[in-house]
Amino acid sequence: QVQLVESGGGSVQAGGSLRLSCAASRYTYSRNYMGWFRQAPGKEREGVAALYTGGSTPYYADSVKGRFTISQDNAKNTVYLQMNSLKPEDTAMYYCAASGLRPPAFGTYLFPSEYSYWGQGTQVTVSS
Repeated sequence: QVQLVESGGGSVQAGGSLRLSCAASRYTYSRNYMGWFRQAPGKEREGVAALYTGGSTPYYADSVKGRFTISQDNAKNTVYLQMNSLKPEDTAMYYCAASGLRPPAFGTYLFPSEYSYWGQGTQVTVSS
């Protein structure tokens, strides 16, 4: 059964940090692309960061490069998103996703449409 469970969201002041966690079932995690996405009210869902759990260079949206870090713990089937220097514009619902059997096409690793499985989301609110 595919299962993705996010945790770690919350409220923080600008400049602060949060770490999100995404625990996946072993089948979902193994040799899969996994990503973090976010959606603010009235906006489209956008990719934030992604990686291949079998080992690869992570991918980041320009808006978070240098501030966010995606990482993995293979022993726990968990992907993390460390968010530093948070800004009010980072406020959104954050979702973890897994690509499934069909990997994203080259260059589309941050496209929500390339991911088949989604968690329930965790809210991140950054106040100024």
